[in-house]
Amino acid sequence: MPDHKIAITLTRGELARATGCNLETIRYYEKIGIIPNPPRTAAGHRIYGQTYVQRLHFILRARELGFAIDEIKGLLSLVDGGTQTCGEVKAVTELHLVDVRKKIADLRRIEQVLDTTAAQCSGEDIPDCPVLDALFEEPVTTN
Repeated sequence: MPDHKIAITLTRGELARATGCNLETIRYYEKIGIIPNPPRTAAGHRIYGQTYVQRLHFILRARELGFAIDEIKGLLSLVDGGTQTCGEVKAVTELHLVDVRKKIADLRRIEQVLDTTAAQCSGEDIPDCPVLDALFEEPVTTN
């Protein structure tokens, strides 16, 4: 029995439902060129095929992993050009991992400050509050 793939064509709304992506987000991705403009029917309606579903899943997963739009564009340009190498993708991923680790360290510092400050707060119905005092302090910048 031959293996026949069924071609799918979806409207933008159907693409949104199929991928769990917001309709406005799909419009935005088209506007910035991360998703190519889809073909249109004779009546002018946009139609999206399986490649759009796969591309949108790629983008959504990359966003879920914290990749910035420019990083995703870079990865997709490698894929679109058919020139990607595992080394190039690894280099982008390792740069992103450095940023993720910095964010984790920042969040741990924030957690500690909030935990310490909240522990100093009595929670009583009085006007003096260590949490508010801490918020009035000058921010500590780290570079």
